[in-house]
Amino acid sequence: MQAINHTDLDKSAAVESAKRTISTETDGLVALSEALGGPLAEPFCRAIEKIASIRGRIIVTGVGKSGHIGSKLAATFASTGTPAFFVHPSEANHGDLGMIAVDDAIIALSWSGETAELKGIVSYAMRFRIPLIAVTAGETSALANAADVVLLLPRVTEACPHGLAPTTSTLMQLAMGDAIAIALLEARGFTAGDFKTFHPGGSLGASLTHVREIMHSGDQIPLVPLGTPIPDAMKVFAAKRFGCIAVQNEEGTLAGIITDGDLSRNLHRNLIAMNVEDIMTRDPKTVPPTMLASAALALLNQHNIGALIVTEKNYPVGIVHFHDLLRIGAA
Repeated sequence: MQAINHTDLDKSAAVESAKRTISTETDGLVALSEALGGPLAEPFCRAIEKIASIRGRIIVTGVGKSGHIGSKLAATFASTGTPAFFVHPSEANHGDLGMIAVDDAIIALSWSGETAELKGIVSYAMRFRIPLIAVTAGETSALANAADVVLLLPRVTEACPHGLAPTTSTLMQLAMGDAIAIALLEARGFTAGDFKTFHPGGSLGASLTHVREIMHSGDQIPLVPLGTPIPDAMKVFAAKRFGCIAVQNEEGTLAGIITDGDLSRNLHRNLIAMNVEDIMTRDPKTVPPTMLASAALALLNQHNIGALIVTEKNYPVGIVHFHDLLRIGAA
């Protein structure tokens, strides 16, 4: 490969090339969307019905760039509630066919539909009557002729100027696979809670954590009753170190909150002679314990505050601080 000297790079030409690539690939996605509004709609629905009815897993397979797309799609299926894994056709021909069970369904990706390496898996599917779904642009190809359902991709122009490197075609395969995964997700009623089950780590898992899982409760909540003198309230403020104090009325429900901002705004007054109700905010922002950490974080950012009192029927049951969200990785 010949190196390109950065001084010789035509930046304008590079940007125009990128724009042409994106435009060409966009045209491919538009064509796919239009096909789904027409002849592709019926086979797409049949594919969803077949997959939804199996008791096993989706086996995704493909060679080359289609294989790389297949690996990604298998991961997407698995993470959205449809058990799946990728089987490479070459490995299948050397023993991995035993990984495919009669309760499974196979999604085979091949732009031409004539990929020689797929013959073993195709024959195996036909022999054991395993549902075979073909994602291909080869309408009369060997793969299409063998499949139970053919998701026929529109023939489009590759972004590669030589028409050789799979670009638009692989993007369409990816989009079709994602469309299947999301249709199955929605058909099954897959929830955010279900999603967290498969994504316990990282910022995604953190954002799907509920407030009740990270809130401070019991004696950790900075609470004082109405009528508490400010000096006594400040002892609780300093001891609990949340930057705020929740104030309860006689029934135990939340009457208000005092934040460091409330204290700052009232420094010109004789605070030693005052009670908490004299300076508290009477309509504080609260959250239920069932709120997602991501939503609590959005509320903190929206109102530029550091902590939220967690309430049930207006009774304070906990407190969640910005640092708690930082700790689990939601922020």
